[in-house]
Amino acid sequence: MAKVSVDASTCVGCGLCEQSCPEVFEVQGDGVAHVKSQVCSSCNLQEVADACPTNAIKVA
Repeated sequence: MAKVSVDASTCVGCGLCEQSCPEVFEVQGDGVAHVKSQVCSSCNLQEVADACPTNAIKVA
């Protein structure tokens, strides 16, 4: 299983990841995306990471 992480120092909280995959990502009150789950049955997490404008999302 892939390990998903968000670099809080790079994330600008644009919300693209949350819009693409709300099952995994959530922009919280601190204005940064957080990982809620490591598993998503409906989206490709690498594609979501690749779409991040600041490359804050890593899938290892």
